[in-house]
Amino acid sequence: MLSRTMLTTLLAVMILTSAAFAQTEAGDDPGGRWTTEDILSGGKGPPEVQSPAEPAKGPPLPFHTIEGVAGCAITPMAYLSNPGPEGTTVGLPSVSFTYIQAGSKSVQSLAITETFYRRIEVGYAVSRFYMGSLPHVIRRDMGIDIERNDVYLHHFNLRAMLVEENSYELPLPAVTAGVHFKYNDGIRSIDDRLGGGLGGIGFERSNGVDFVVTASKTFPEVLFGRPVMASLGLRNSQASQLGYLGFSNDWSTTLEANVVCLVTDWLALGYEFRQKGDPYGQIAGMIGEENNWHTICAGWIVNEHLTICAGWGYLGTLANSDDTNAVALQIKYEF
Repeated sequence: MLSRTMLTTLLAVMILTSAAFAQTEAGDDPGGRWTTEDILSGGKGPPEVQSPAEPAKGPPLPFHTIEGVAGCAITPMAYLSNPGPEGTTVGLPSVSFTYIQAGSKSVQSLAITETFYRRIEVGYAVSRFYMGSLPHVIRRDMGIDIERNDVYLHHFNLRAMLVEENSYELPLPAVTAGVHFKYNDGIRSIDDRLGGGLGGIGFERSNGVDFVVTASKTFPEVLFGRPVMASLGLRNSQASQLGYLGFSNDWSTTLEANVVCLVTDWLALGYEFRQKGDPYGQIAGMIGEENNWHTICAGWIVNEHLTICAGWGYLGTLANSDDTNAVALQIKYEF
């Protein structure tokens, strides 16, 4: 299963990259023609491809998180996905595929977003969490077959930009508030097979809601004349491991942040931090304490439609194992 998934990912990269180069040859190459203003505006594009009737599209930033909103890999930005130029009522959709490998475990996530009136972002993502060695450990230590090796987490996202950046002629950050409905397909049946064992450490439901407020600010020439985007957010959630292990009755408020620098017009480098709640107790050798997450990433802006992003992350304990080092790859396409 793992090799087939990785092969599918590689084929997708090859196909989308080939399509991107085909568009580049047709005249969509960023190659130094996007100015800093173009990259930050998200709607005008290079002067030579603008037309009075239909402004050209800006570069495809931000990326998608694995939960299916605009941001980096694990934390959102206040900027919305593919909002379109000024006056846009219904923006064009953005789609992405993300693959994460952390020890024996992995996540594959498909996401789609669309922005309305440049202020409201609607998104959906489905993530498959492959549990790696966990089913084997449960069978070995408890003599129970949980009869599956993965769960699927569905994300239904709604975000609204409450404050636009630099509103009221003041140096204000963009501020976005989001409500994120999640449903875990699989964790309830695992708990049933364990005779309510997860319930004994805090598991209550297969579904939950996250409430998130994020502020983002761009500093156009703060680092060697290049723009830097900084984001800071608060999340209120009952999720264990983002919801991959279900949801408790205990709410926790956590901090998340990211910083991204556009070191060239086609290369972005970033760092993320996500504080983790720890709503469950522990089962020795099976469910451990949650740890805060850190990632670093590099994104290639192939053209005005396509980005390819790769990253490394520290994820700490994931259920039964210390899968400290994770690697990730994302392909995102904006129509």
